[in-house]
Order: sequence, then C-alpha cells, then structure tokens
Amino acid sequence: QVQLVESGGGLVQAGGSLRLSCAASGRTFSNYVMGWFRQAPGKEREFVVLVGRSGDFTYYVDAVKGRFTISRDNAKNTVYLQMNSLKPEDTAVYYCAASPHTTSVSARYDYWGQGTQVTVSS
Repeated sequence: QVQLVESGGGLVQAGGSLRLSCAASGRTFSNYVMGWFRQAPGKEREFVVLVGRSGDFTYYVDAVKGRFTISRDNAKNTVYLQMNSLKPEDTAVYYCAASPHTTSVSARYDYWGQGTQVTVSS
C-alpha cells in the first residue's frame, strides 16, 4: 500500500502561482511513477503530468506545457507540482497518483490521494 496526501491548493488570481505537494508513505516511493490528474466540476478526471521513478523523465499534457513543472524528491518521498501563469480553466481538484507503469491512463494508477482544490479567479 502507498498512502498519498496532497497539499498546497487554494484560491489564486489568474496569472498567479501555486505549488502542490504530495507526500507518500508506505511502499518504496522510488518504485513508482507519479502522476498528477485534475477534475473540474462536471468534467471527467484528466491527466496533467507524470514524472518517472528517478525524476529524469516527464510528460505533460499540452494545456499545461511551459506553465507547470513536476518534480520529485525521493529522499523526502514527495512529488511537487509548480503551477505558474494559472488560468481560470485550471480550476479543478488536483490528485496525485502512483503507478508501476509509465502511463497517462488513470486506470493504471494504483494509489490516489484525496485531492486538493485549486481555484483560479479571473
């Protein structure tokens, strides 16, 4: 089992920044690819970004490229999502998740956090 706890969400104006954190406990953190997903009201959950086990591989959805940066610190069992130039359409509940596979498919992620709300006002 891997337990994931997100933090860092909040309310920010358009153009602002937030940094999300996801702390992991349980099984060896470095064994897992870590992803961030988001779900806006009335919409399906969507993939945002992932980082490979050692942090040397990342993959972003086009909508956030150049604005969001994912990183991980395996010594601290934590993955981060730095979000800059935020837009109202980034408003969603953000979830971190862990998978043994390098994939953007949510069904292949075995462990999920409870989510943290990000609200971007215009």
